[in-house]
Amino acid sequence: MSGGWNTIESDAGVFTYLVENLGVKDVQFEELIALDSDLLKGLGPLYGVIFLFKYPTGEKPTDVPKDGTFDHEAAENLFFAAQTIQNACGTQALLSVLLNKQNEIDIGGELSDFKEFTTAFPSDASLSLTDLRGEALSNSELIRDTHNSFARSSPFIDETQRMATEDDDLYHFIAYTSINGNLYELDGLQPAPISHGSCAVEEFPEKVIPVLQRRIERYPQTEIRFNLLAMVQDLRIRARETSDSELLYREQQKRNAWQWENALRRHNFVGFVSEILKGVVRSKLKEGDGAYDRWVEEAKTKTNARLQERTKRAGSGADELGS
Repeated sequence: MSGGWNTIESDAGVFTYLVENLGVKDVQFEELIALDSDLLKGLGPLYGVIFLFKYPTGEKPTDVPKDGTFDHEAAENLFFAAQTIQNACGTQALLSVLLNKQNEIDIGGELSDFKEFTTAFPSDASLSLTDLRGEALSNSELIRDTHNSFARSSPFIDETQRMATEDDDLYHFIAYTSINGNLYELDGLQPAPISHGSCAVEEFPEKVIPVLQRRIERYPQTEIRFNLLAMVQDLRIRARETSDSELLYREQQKRNAWQWENALRRHNFVGFVSEILKGVVRSKLKEGDGAYDRWVEEAKTKTNARLQERTKRAGSGADELGS
């Protein structure tokens, strides 16, 4: 936890219900497993993408981005906020798309009021316009509480604080979207929006893919820890408009699964698992005649067998992702 903001997962169900709880209408997120412009186009109205990557803690800030160009004047004409607190980057990334798409998305009264409030900030204040917006976002109780409601519950809280090193695995969310005829990268850790050239809304699926590919190519080929979520119109709308009952059923089942998973995130099961283990151990001890010791040894044997099989599959290149 950092300043009251907890870490949330890069998950389509988390982000979909997070924006819904903020009052946004008819928006959902879809996880992308390939950098394919046709796949993006097939999702229907596309508002932007949220990209998660391992943050290079050893890099020093520069006056020139590695790709694209800083557009310092753009902050006057679009919503861009500096990230002023840790753990808020996921919600900040999705807001960077939502608050720049009011002409396409019903963002609800609360977020509309927030945008109107931050748009009125003076540009000649002691803090920059982007810093003021970042502070307003970080201190919004509505946004912070909604964000935190999707964090995993944990009974273990690390109260220590230290500077991150190059050995730490830190991850960061940024947004890409088309605004005012340009493709922008919106990263609250950068001093300004990064322009990647002209881009009409309908061109976004094709033009964002090479930008993402160049970003991924900065990393070693062994680095696979990336995640990409597309922000799209609720797919149930298209299903109803086209009378596609199969699609509507799949999407509703997906929503039900997301709600169940989000409910589980709000609970920790340490106490529950502990009681189960105590019950199992108690029953084994009651059996007597070394039943507990035999049970432990059998478990060790099965675990070693699984590890050996996994090693064998990995050696043959047949190991499944995430297995």
